[in-house]
Amino acid sequence: MEKTDVTGLTQLGQNVSAPQSPEEAVLERVPASHPGADYCVRFTAPEFTSICPMTGQPDFAHIVIDYIPTDWLVESKSLKLFLGSFRNHGAFHETCSVEIAKRLVDLLNPKWLRIGAYWYPRGGIPIDVFWQTGTPPEGAWIPDQGVAPYRGRG
Repeated sequence: MEKTDVTGLTQLGQNVSAPQSPEEAVLERVPASHPGADYCVRFTAPEFTSICPMTGQPDFAHIVIDYIPTDWLVESKSLKLFLGSFRNHGAFHETCSVEIAKRLVDLLNPKWLRIGAYWYPRGGIPIDVFWQTGTPPEGAWIPDQGVAPYRGRG
């Protein structure tokens, strides 16, 4: 079994404090074990939280991140801490969603990445945000994100 090089990681296996903001959060990466193969990596955060910048009220989302790596994978503990850093961060749904995706693109330089951010309604209107880097590689299997559209009580 091949061992992944974790040299230089500062959070995995360590007791680290949660970052207070996305700007403070450190995203880390590890080498992809199958460079050149087009496989999809999915992270799902069904309890994502941020703060409305106008009212200070909490906003909640179910976030699904899919990407096809090149040379790097995001280290999952650093991703968890990064996503958690939005808990006290005031930003609109669209800003949070696209900021998450762009930070990952900057870190990983993936062949392809998409984010589906399914925000729970406040004020009676759910806001879903979708962003991707472009067309996925031909022949790559990209499953549906599996999050049903919001239907309220109906």
